[in-house]
Amino acid sequence: MMGNFFADHVRGNRFQHFPEAIQQGILLHRKIDTFTDNHEIVRISKRRLHERYGHYDGVIIDIFYDHFLAKNWSSYSQIPLAVFVKNVYQLLQKHFSILPKKTQELLPYMIQYDWLYNYQFEKGIDQVLQGMNRRTKGKSQMHLAIEDLQLLNTELENDFLTFFKDLKNYTSNELATLKKSL
Repeated sequence: MMGNFFADHVRGNRFQHFPEAIQQGILLHRKIDTFTDNHEIVRISKRRLHERYGHYDGVIIDIFYDHFLAKNWSSYSQIPLAVFVKNVYQLLQKHFSILPKKTQELLPYMIQYDWLYNYQFEKGIDQVLQGMNRRTKGKSQMHLAIEDLQLLNTELENDFLTFFKDLKNYTSNELATLKKSL
């Protein structure tokens, strides 16, 4: 779980010092990113936003898909979202010293504002989009994307639900392969 969580903050092959399970998480995260980027449903979702946001469409779709995952959490897990999120935060805090620097910097804010839990709410997504827009100094126009989420909610959620079925199958197969290879 930890490797998958902070994989975006690890460059190249600079993960071989981590325990095997964390290495598996990092590699799985990278495979999931590749699978997602090449999935036709994700491409359809991105096209819905491309004219307005250009190359930021993928970042926005990632955020929207996180929203739909959190919103529909009980369909995928018997563990309530609040309990799962609390466990993730505790795990990351317990192993804070081995987290990449960028993850260490973000974690206090993530916990303070309970990002993972609040992804299920439009208000939580709006706050994330506002923050992303500030980080791009307004170039991304991501602060407007909440309007697109509201306008295209049914289509985007259906895209996510279809995609996520494929992702679950892909992830199960890839994780089994990774466990054998490391």
